[in-house]
Amino acid sequence: MAEKSFKYIILGGGVSAGYAAKEFASQGVKPGELAVISKEAVAPYERPALSKGYLFPEGAARLPGFHCCVGSGGEKLLPESYKQKGIELILSTEIVKADLAAKSLVSAAGDVFKYETLIIATGSTVLRLTDFGVKGADSKNILYLREIDDADRLVEAIKAKKGGKAVVVGGGYIGLELSAALRINSFDVTMVFPEPWCMPRLFTADIAAFYETYYTNKGVKIIKGTVASGFTAHPNGEVNEVQLKDGRSLEADIVIVGVGAKPLTALFKGQVEEDKGGIKTDAFFKTSVPDVYAVGDVATFPLKMYGDMRRVEHVDHSRKSAEQAVKAIKAAEGGGAVEEYDYLPFFYSRSFDLSWQFYGDNVGDSVLFGDSNPSSPKPRFGAYWVQDGKVVGAFMEGGSGDENKALAKVAKARPVAESLDDLTKQGISFAAKI
Repeated sequence: MAEKSFKYIILGGGVSAGYAAKEFASQGVKPGELAVISKEAVAPYERPALSKGYLFPEGAARLPGFHCCVGSGGEKLLPESYKQKGIELILSTEIVKADLAAKSLVSAAGDVFKYETLIIATGSTVLRLTDFGVKGADSKNILYLREIDDADRLVEAIKAKKGGKAVVVGGGYIGLELSAALRINSFDVTMVFPEPWCMPRLFTADIAAFYETYYTNKGVKIIKGTVASGFTAHPNGEVNEVQLKDGRSLEADIVIVGVGAKPLTALFKGQVEEDKGGIKTDAFFKTSVPDVYAVGDVATFPLKMYGDMRRVEHVDHSRKSAEQAVKAIKAAEGGGAVEEYDYLPFFYSRSFDLSWQFYGDNVGDSVLFGDSNPSSPKPRFGAYWVQDGKVVGAFMEGGSGDENKALAKVAKARPVAESLDDLTKQGISFAAKI
């Protein structure tokens, strides 16, 4: 049982951990001052690759190709890069106890890690159907996707059951991206979700209708308004059927579940102030405990432009919040300060030949513009959200780089909209004027 001490510890192995380490390196750390502790066996990497390029049947993405921080055009931090920068990368190490008052972490192996400043970058874990007591949910080939080990299991299942039947449970990010990936891998795919349309937390009914029809045209079957209530398995334990709550049953060689995630905050329960399911922070990602910061999925932070507290699960915020926290730490050490975090919510996705981006807030009335015909060779359409006479959110499918930048400017500036009809007529040209 060893004990090690560091000036800074980043706890986590995902996007936030990688970007925090990068920022520390750019700000300057002495050898041995900083450690990154991750339960995963690989250096921090860009998680979005797992639901996209990692699953391609040809030319698939593989490590070391998508280690942090290539997702934002930055330096690729290979395992040896950490050593070269004087950062201790401690992998395959699960922390099972955190004592924030004593400034110590204890691993499953009994090793103790002491720190002066801690950055909590533990991210999220998937919600599992076994958590809800769904019958047969522990059958083999019922798979989830969060970490690279999950992705490897999925790749093996795709190879083993090639051309088989796949059921995707969930109609959000993971459901849509993995349904596309499985279809590209020649699976017979059925997507099942309880909501009236896909991506209901972001999409309007009109936007969702485009994607549902596009997916249907690609051969994905969609069943809405019901949930998986149970599974049956072959004698070897592999899933063979999904029972739905509405009484139907679906044959399945593989089941992929994407029904949400929860932030990994259990280690810190009762030790730090929480809000809206996450660890409450200020605009510099400082928590209620001195010298403890929380970034990425676990942080509930002040969203300055909207005047409220939010928790955001997206790679863009994971990167930027990590950088903000490290800048704030280093500035404070020098007696200075940094600007408050002023985040513009940004979400994106890519599947099949589609690519969309969203900026801002999806509240108020919405209008659709452009060509949203799913049968078009290159669909290109968008939407604006208007609240209290101002455009507060903007979405675009098939937009160019300049058009997407224009959308971001609109969402940030929140210009006055003369009328919904006028917005519909102007379309992307409205954003281009800002």
